[in-house]
Amino acid sequence: MGKGKKRKQAEALQAAAAAKKAQSSAPIRPARTLTGWRDAEEGMEAEAQVHFRNREKVLVTCSRRINFRYRHLMLNLVSLLPHSKKDSKVESKETKAATLNDLIDLRSCSSCLFFECRKAKDLYLWMVKSPGGPSVKFLVNAVHTMEELKLTGNHLKGSRPLLSFSTNFDDSPHWKLLKEMFTQIFGTPKEHRKSKPFHDHVFVFSIVDDHVWFRNYQISVPHNETDKIDKGGLDKMTLIEVGPRFCLNPIKIFGGSFGGPTLYENPFYVSPNQIRALEKKKKASKYVTKVKAKTRRKIHEMENALVPDEFADLWKED
Repeated sequence: MGKGKKRKQAEALQAAAAAKKAQSSAPIRPARTLTGWRDAEEGMEAEAQVHFRNREKVLVTCSRRINFRYRHLMLNLVSLLPHSKKDSKVESKETKAATLNDLIDLRSCSSCLFFECRKAKDLYLWMVKSPGGPSVKFLVNAVHTMEELKLTGNHLKGSRPLLSFSTNFDDSPHWKLLKEMFTQIFGTPKEHRKSKPFHDHVFVFSIVDDHVWFRNYQISVPHNETDKIDKGGLDKMTLIEVGPRFCLNPIKIFGGSFGGPTLYENPFYVSPNQIRALEKKKKASKYVTKVKAKTRRKIHEMENALVPDEFADLWKED
C-alpha cells in the first residue's frame, strides 16, 4: 500500500472521530444577560445589529469683551448640559468661522453654542451643527441668570432633562428645524459618563411673538413615605422654576457651519442699532421742537409789541 493511500485513510479516520465527538459533546451554553438566559441564535442576531449611540458633544464658548451677565448665562448653560465642553474665548472677527470650526474638530464636538457680544450691550447666540451645518443666529434678549433670580427650585446637577415644546413649533419648516436642533443640542445623551440616569427637571421652549422663550423647571414630587406617588401620577407633581431665563429672536438660518446659503431670514427682525438710532432721533426731535417753540415765541413777541402804558410813571418819585 502506498504512502498516499495510508495518508487518506488516516485523514478519513480523524474526520470521523471529530464528527462523533462533536455529536456527543454538550450543546453550547447560551449567554446570560440581566433579564435571563439568551439563546445562541438570538445572541448572534443581536450582535449583528448595529445600535445607534448618541455621542453628541457641545462646545460652549464666547467672544472677547463679553460682559458679566452674559458670561454668567453661558456658565449656567454649561452647568445644565453635562455633555458640553467649555473652551477659551475667541476673537469675534471675520475669521471666527474657520477658527471655531477647527476648534470644534479639535475638541471632538458635533455642535457649538457661541455667545458673541458686540458693543458690550448686544448678545448674539450662534447655534451650529458642525461640520456640515445648519447654523442659526439668534439675538438674545431678556437675560436673567440663576444668580440674580434667586428662585426656589433646585435639581441635581448632571441629571437628564425632559424637553417640552409648544405646539406651534410644527407650524412652519424653520420652526421644525429649530426644534430638531434644540432637541439634539439640549438633550443629554443616554448613558453619558457625566449624566445621572433619571429625569428631575424639564426644559421648556415656547414661541411667543416669533420669539423662543426658554425656561427651566424642577419636577417636584412628595418625598414622605406615606405620600409616595405611583408611576405616572402627574396630578401630584409640581414644577418649580430654577432658571436661567432668556429669549431668542431668530435672525437667519444658514445652510453651512457659521455661514453658507441663507435658508431663512426673519422679516420682523430689527437690529439693536436701528432701535438705538430711532431713540436718538426721538430725543433729537424733542430738542428741535423746543428750539422751534422758542423761535416762534420770539417772533410773536416782536410782531405783537406791547403799547407803553400811560399810567406807568404816575406814582414814580421824582
